[in-house]
Amino acid sequence: MSSIGFIGLGQMGTPMVRTLLKGGHSVKVFDINEAAIQALVADGASQASSAADAALDSEFVITMLPNGALVKNAIFGENGIASTLSKESLLIDMSTIHPLETDALIKEAAEANLSMMEAPVGRTSEHAVRGELLIMAGGTKEQIERAQPLFDCMGNETVDCGGAGKGIRVKVINNYMSIALNALSAEAATLSEAIGLEWETAMKVMSGTPAGKGHFTTTWPNKVLAGDLSPVFMVDLAHKDLGIALDLANQVNVPMPCGAASRELYSITRAAGRGRQDWTSVLEQLRVTSGLEPKVK
Repeated sequence: MSSIGFIGLGQMGTPMVRTLLKGGHSVKVFDINEAAIQALVADGASQASSAADAALDSEFVITMLPNGALVKNAIFGENGIASTLSKESLLIDMSTIHPLETDALIKEAAEANLSMMEAPVGRTSEHAVRGELLIMAGGTKEQIERAQPLFDCMGNETVDCGGAGKGIRVKVINNYMSIALNALSAEAATLSEAIGLEWETAMKVMSGTPAGKGHFTTTWPNKVLAGDLSPVFMVDLAHKDLGIALDLANQVNVPMPCGAASRELYSITRAAGRGRQDWTSVLEQLRVTSGLEPKVK
C-alpha cells in the first residue's frame, strides 16, 4: 500500500481520505481546519504540520482545495509541497480550478522536475463517502496507471481524458452544463406549476424525451454528429415552439431568461439559412460561428 500526503479536508476531501484509509493506505493530512485534521486522525490518519510535511516521504500527494490560488500556495508557497516532494513522487491535484491555472502549475512543476497530474472528480460528497466518485484523469498513461489504485479507492470509474490539462477541462464543461441545465430545468418546472400541470405528469413526460435524457446521448449522435441535418424536427418549428412557451410564460408572469437566451441561438441559426434543417443544426451553427471547422460539409 502507498504513503499519501493529502492537503484539503473539506466536504469532499474528508470522505476521500477515509476511503483511502479503508483501502489500507497510509495517509498524512493537512488543513487549516484543526478539527478536520483531528477527525481523520481518529480514523487512522497521521497529522502533518504543513503542506511540506504532508509531502515529506510520501509516494503520492493529493491536493483538494477550493481555488487555484490555494492550490498554487500549497504547492509552491512557504512550507509548500514542492520544498519536500521527492522527484520520484506523484503530485495529483483533484481540485476544480481554472484550466489555465492547471496548465501553469503543471508547467511550473515540470520545470522543478516534479511529476504532476490533475484528476478532478465528478458526482457529490455522498458518492465520495461511498467511494463512488467519477475520476477525470488528466496526465500521462504512466501517471494514471500509477495513481489508479488510489482512484479505485475514491471512485468507481476513471476516465482517461487524454493528457495533461484535459481532465480539468472536461470537469469545467461538465459543471457548466449541469449548472446551466439546473437553471433551465427550474424554468420548465416553474412554468409547469404555473399553468396547472401536476409535477408527476411533467416529470414522466420530460424523463422520456431529450428534455430529460439530454442531447448528447439522444438526438446528436444520430443527426448532427453523424453528418446528417435532414429534418426530423426543423429549426423553424423549434423556434416557433420555443416562442410559444416564452409567450405563455410571459402571460403567467414566469421569468424565463435561459429560454430567452436559447431563442437567440435558434434565431441566429435561422438567419444563417438553416431554418429547414434539423434542430440539432444549432450545434453546427454555433461551431461555425465560433470559428471551428464544419462537421457537416
